[in-house]
Formats: sequence, C-alpha cells, structure tokens
Amino acid sequence: MKFGFDIDDTLINLRGHAFSIYNKKLNQKIAEDVFEDLKTVEIHRPFGLSDQEGKEMWNSFLEEIYFTSCPPYPQAVETLQELWHQGHEIYYITARPGEHGQRTMEWMIEQGFPVEEEKFFCGMKDHEKVKIIEKLDLDYYFDDKPGVLETLDIDTLKIFVKDQSYNRHYKGQRLTDWGELKELVMENSRR
Repeated sequence: MKFGFDIDDTLINLRGHAFSIYNKKLNQKIAEDVFEDLKTVEIHRPFGLSDQEGKEMWNSFLEEIYFTSCPPYPQAVETLQELWHQGHEIYYITARPGEHGQRTMEWMIEQGFPVEEEKFFCGMKDHEKVKIIEKLDLDYYFDDKPGVLETLDIDTLKIFVKDQSYNRHYKGQRLTDWGELKELVMENSRR
C-alpha cells in the first residue's frame, strides 16, 4: 500500500515546539493549556503579537523551529518504520519552503523516519499538495489541515486528519495517536 504523510503537526509537533521557543525568546511563561486551546494554526496571538509581528517572529526563528529539537509525536517514527518494514511505500508531502527540502529530509532521517529521496516532496502550496497526492495514487493520506483534506476528491483514497485544536470542526476520520494507525488501517480495509 501507499501511505502519504504531511510532516509538520502531523508527524512532528512543530507548533508546540515553536510555542516553547516563543516563550523562551519573549521571556514569557504562557501555559501549555493556552496552546492546546488555540483555534488557529498560527501561535502568535497569546504572546500579544499582531499578525505581521507573528509572521516576522516565525520567519526570524525558522531555522531553530525547523531544525532543532522538535519532537516527533509519540509512536510516529515507530509506526512508519513498521509500515516500511512491512513493504508499504511511505511518501512525505510537505508545504515547507523548497529551500529547506534537503535539510528537512536529512533531519527526518536523523529522527528515524524511513525516507527515500524520490518519495519526498517539499516546497509547494497547499493546493499544489493536492495535485501531487492525486498523481501519486496513494491509498492513505494523513494531514492536519482541513483545507488540504477537504479538497481531495479521490474515491479510492482514505483520508485522515491528525487531531489538532484548530481542526476539530473537520468531520473526516481522525487520528489522535499514532499507535492507533494499525487498527484504523485494518478497519478501513474491511470497508
């Protein structure tokens, strides 16, 4: 089978990592529960930053956000390794800027994710992700952004949203824990 995965906030806790960096850089101690209640992908508002200031802060710390100690979600690495060892194809489709593609792929490998260069797609807008997903003829796709998932109209594709506070309105199948993946795949293969 062919499995496709978004990276940020699907396989790794990028926003949570960035939130802790913001706390440190801005010398604040905004609680984790504030982060967990955010209804937007953007994380700057609890810090009192305008949209422009939030964008500037994100961009000024992009290197640290992307390539330091951002944690994979529990069991994400192990689950993808298990799929890969079973012979399934693993594709990564991320909207991270293209200039970060090579380093992102190397960082993913360092974290233990099974990565093959020809199955790693980086540097596209969300609407372009949809075209790549369609072209790859995936069996399963996982992402955190309803805007991407809602535009996928492929009868044979099984779509899952990685549960986040900002996507709870999405009505599709939800993955809350990477340990659930085997059960979800088995359940969907019976349908």
